[in-house]
Amino acid sequence: MERPKVLAYYFPGWHRDRRNARWFGADWDEWQLLRAATPRFEGHRQPRIPLQGYADEATPAAAEAQIDLATRYGVDGFLVDYYWYDDGPYLQAALDEGLLSAANSDDVQFALMWANHELLDIFPHADPAQGTPRKLKQGAIDRAAFEKLGRHVIDNYFSRPNYLTVAGRPWFSIYELGNLICGLGGVEAAVDALRWFDQEAKRAGHPGVHFDAVVWGIAVLPEAITVDDPQRLIRELGFASATSYVWVHHADARDFDFPVANIGPMREAAFAEYEKFAAELDVPFYPNVTVGWDASPRTDQAAPFDRGGYPWTPVWDSTPADFRDGLLAAKDFLQRHRPPAPIVTVNAWNEWTEGSALLPDTHHRYAFLEMILEVFGR
Repeated sequence: MERPKVLAYYFPGWHRDRRNARWFGADWDEWQLLRAATPRFEGHRQPRIPLQGYADEATPAAAEAQIDLATRYGVDGFLVDYYWYDDGPYLQAALDEGLLSAANSDDVQFALMWANHELLDIFPHADPAQGTPRKLKQGAIDRAAFEKLGRHVIDNYFSRPNYLTVAGRPWFSIYELGNLICGLGGVEAAVDALRWFDQEAKRAGHPGVHFDAVVWGIAVLPEAITVDDPQRLIRELGFASATSYVWVHHADARDFDFPVANIGPMREAAFAEYEKFAAELDVPFYPNVTVGWDASPRTDQAAPFDRGGYPWTPVWDSTPADFRDGLLAAKDFLQRHRPPAPIVTVNAWNEWTEGSALLPDTHHRYAFLEMILEVFGR
């Protein structure tokens, strides 16, 4: 089997954004939550400190340093969490002013993962006893907003030389199939909208769009929409592949020890579901490997750390050896199923406030990145 592409999800929350300024204050970015994190139980590894500091990712210099790390350690590209609501983009400066403005931008590939979930105020979540936090933006959007999204993506990203393609078709992941369908007005309307997107891409000179569905069975974010039959929907909607975003989408966090849990059973649960997807789907399924999980920086640090819904979940503080086991499981999965254009996704490049970051911190330093070189090479 050819070496798979290693694609890390990139969360663009580490710069100042005009919407965040309106909601949380002029100088706010998610670094503030990370800096404020405290140990919530004995042995809790918080705060986590980035080895390269709290850089503004929406600058070419910060992006160049990240791209250099990726190429040095065998990360082939970034699947950028891309936010687009009824009134346009959010957190886009990390991509437009950072990654795509770096002098070495073309050294890595990139593609978009439309993060079309509800945007809730979990920055931080005040108290689990208070129920669902306030909604900042609705994840489901209508056809007019979807067409603005599609035209913007085709015009600004698809034609870049380092945009990820499969069989020549630009890759576009969609996070929540349920929100896609709700916003557009049903399955038939969603089929028509995706067909329109594909035709617009062809008019722009591309062979079409490689639509990738993020599939998962467990709702993690409050108000997330899951679907009962992703296999049928993926077929009807015309997706070309399916992937996973993170292991906690495939097992119920309530079934694990609290406050700290072993990552091994979580990995086994995720890969058991991956096997099911590989057997049932008509399209290739690409496995995900998750670095770890600790969303406690997104909780009110003054409130008791009790079991509850997201982000009051168990902590999976993986070691580099645990991460290597996940990479080896993904390698074995691909060798057995042999999908065309093999890919491994990783959660995540920089999900610092969810405890899942490939980027080096002062504790593990470069060890997670080194595991990618050890298992897959460059």
